Amino acid sequence: MPDLVSLLPMLLLLIVIGGFAGVIAGLLGVGGGIVLVPAFFYTFAHLGYDGPQLMQVCLGTSLATIMATAMRSVRGHDRKGAVDWGLLKGWAPAIALGAVAGFFLATRLKSVTLQIVFGVLGLIAGLWMAFGRADLRLGDHLPTGLGKWAMGGGLGFLSVLMGIGGGTFGVPMMTLFGMPIHRAVGTASGFGLIIAIPSALGFLTMRIDHAPPLTVGAVNLPAFAVIVAMTLLTTPLGVRLAHAMDPKPLKRAFAVFLLIVALNMLRKAAGW
Repeated sequence: MPDLVSLLPMLLLLIVIGGFAGVIAGLLGVGGGIVLVPAFFYTFAHLGYDGPQLMQVCLGTSLATIMATAMRSVRGHDRKGAVDWGLLKGWAPAIALGAVAGFFLATRLKSVTLQIVFGVLGLIAGLWMAFGRADLRLGDHLPTGLGKWAMGGGLGFLSVLMGIGGGTFGVPMMTLFGMPIHRAVGTASGFGLIIAIPSALGFLTMRIDHAPPLTVGAVNLPAFAVIVAMTLLTTPLGVRLAHAMDPKPLKRAFAVFLLIVALNMLRKAAGW
């Protein structure tokens, strides 16, 4: 059992990370995972736990926090009538199947490969956030049949490889097919739950060498507890700020932040 002296620096860093992730999630409507995964990576590496499976620990812990926080998010959006339950139920099998496939691939990839995946997908998400057109449409309704399985499965698959919920990919996908942004955000919170439950449970069964203290499988319990507590406290603050401020320049600023984080992850993967 690690002593308090060894845990204290990690806990202090996690409190700061959780507070920031909660504010960003409430302010910009993006999932905290896009902040948590790189933050976990740099925190654990800085504390000396930079093992060959570090990214798996970051993904598993992030998805475990999403499993907890998405439940509250879905309830909150549902009270405002912003969850499309028909779409959620219809797309759930495809998203869950993609999430399970993403988990099995993530367990077999090297940490450096997962860093590259996160960096590349983070660049795409950051560029879309910075330059994507809000009025762009690919159709009047989401695809059905094979299109639904391909898009839903791809959403679950890529989200697990990044350790994120459904917002980063799900919200743009739904708005591209004409869904109002508030309804897309509310429904995407349900996507996050579908993605997180099977993948987080899977990460709990992994065997990890050189893991941070109090890690079960690939889920670090102190990080899970602190992040869930802090995001529950600070997300409402982000929501209040969103209503008091113009979100467009803030969204662009976060896009720049995300691009820097993604490029830095790629730099680390290249060994520079």
